[in-house]
Amino acid sequence: MGIVSGTVLFAVIWFLTLFIVLPQRLRTQGEAGEVEPGTPASAPDEAHLVRKFKLVTLISAGLWVLIAGVIVSGVVTVEMIDLFGVMEPGFHDR
Repeated sequence: MGIVSGTVLFAVIWFLTLFIVLPQRLRTQGEAGEVEPGTPASAPDEAHLVRKFKLVTLISAGLWVLIAGVIVSGVVTVEMIDLFGVMEPGFHDR
């Protein structure tokens, strides 16, 4: 795995994790009872983005180490994922 593919893998994992973590423990302005004029009641009261970004980065780093380790070790290869048998043997060695 090259540096670019490793970075892209981390970015994909980071954003997927972010979209899972963002709605967790969300308290809306409607629930708080203090709706700012011009905003919907479903807007977050406090988003706590810095804390969520740190959490997402820690989770993503752990997942990246696990997934990158599987890819680099060769435990799972491209031929194993070829469900329809359309790849010729040694395709990824080119």
